[in-house]
Amino acid sequence: QVQLVESGGGSVQAGGSLRLSCAASGYTHIVYYMAWFRQAPGKGREGVARIYTRVGSTYYSDSVKGRFTISQDNTNNTLYLQMNSLKPEDTAMYCCAGEGGTGGAWWGGFRFGYWGQGTQVTVSS
Repeated sequence: QVQLVESGGGSVQAGGSLRLSCAASGYTHIVYYMAWFRQAPGKGREGVARIYTRVGSTYYSDSVKGRFTISQDNTNNTLYLQMNSLKPEDTAMYCCAGEGGTGGAWWGGFRFGYWGQGTQVTVSS
């Protein structure tokens, strides 16, 4: 099993920045891909950034490309999402997820079955 705990959400004005963190524990060595998803009220879940943990290669959705940066600290088993130039449409519950496990969501050909509880990000205009 893999346990994930997010932190760092909050409220910010448009144009501001936030950094989300996701602390991973358990059998993290079995997780090759990590990702950040978000879900706004009344909308479906959206994958926004993912990273191949073995080499650090990244992928971003068009909606956040150039504004968000996903990174990892392998020493501390922590995943980050640096969010800059935030917009009101970025308002959502953000969750980190690990590839593998059961259920969950598919994105980019990978099934993300390990999930944290989420952290709320609210961007005001």
